[in-house]
Amino acid sequence: MLKALGIADADEQVYRCLLEQGEMTVADVVAAEVAPEQDVLRSVGRLRELGLLHSTAHGLYQATDPQAALLPLLSRRQSEMETALSTARLEIDRIAERYREGRRRPDPSSLVEVLSDRAAIVERFERLTASVSSHLWALDRPPYMGRSDGGQHSNEDEMSITVSWLERGIAVRSIYCPQSMERPGRFATLLRLAELGEDSRLLPSLPFKLHIIDKRIALVPLSGPVYDGLVVIHPSGMLDALRELYEAYWACAEPLSASAAPPGNDTFDAGDVLLLGMLKSGLKDQAIARQLGCSTRTATRRVAAVLAKLGAQTRFQAGARAATRGLI
Repeated sequence: MLKALGIADADEQVYRCLLEQGEMTVADVVAAEVAPEQDVLRSVGRLRELGLLHSTAHGLYQATDPQAALLPLLSRRQSEMETALSTARLEIDRIAERYREGRRRPDPSSLVEVLSDRAAIVERFERLTASVSSHLWALDRPPYMGRSDGGQHSNEDEMSITVSWLERGIAVRSIYCPQSMERPGRFATLLRLAELGEDSRLLPSLPFKLHIIDKRIALVPLSGPVYDGLVVIHPSGMLDALRELYEAYWACAEPLSASAAPPGNDTFDAGDVLLLGMLKSGLKDQAIARQLGCSTRTATRRVAAVLAKLGAQTRFQAGARAATRGLI
């Protein structure tokens, strides 16, 4: 009955005997005809290691409360099983990739897959991003896929997913652009992820969206305002070209990082610094309004107020003065 918890049948019989009889010596268990003495001694040793038995006096043993002993053991076995299944899934993906590589030698057309069914696209994208083991590189811009249930990802979703990658040691590199900031509050989320370890950079614009997974698969959405097509590119000259292109964009992009107002500065608060960061990133007033959750008119007034604090007449002048003061 308890084999699933890693408890052998013989050990379980000894444990049940002690549960029913209370305190017993090894000789008492043997006398109950549970097992020979040497087998009982081995079972007692294993049960004590598992925390299922404890000694109450010299030579006397008592079963530990099953709720206190077995439930933690069950939780541990469940965790071990989930880890083992997750590892197996990753290995299945690697084996499948090797299989596809073997198929590609006689069939070059399999180097590129085109998916047009949304359900298939979502399933493939989620499976590939869940199996990432070393690198995840992205050119980030619309369109955005959304969740499998049809909803859109939130800032909390993005934080949770990216942090899970970082905690697994995945090298996450993302290049963003002003179009990436359509979701309210995303700019602040990206700053926080940069603090936690994501390598983030910015460009004024990006020509297309791209994900490169473990440097072995590239995902490129087909053109259009919605995520209705996906190209999956396997190891090939095309993938090599996309990796080189990504590195070129990365070299040109500017790091995204959070600044802070200098200590003792009563003029600029955290909101001002965040606003300056958005201006530095090239966000227009309408995009800034979306990030702040306010109207465009209010965003324009806040920009004007920050420029006034800096004594600047133009945004370019404000950027120069903010950099001199260490605000960006």
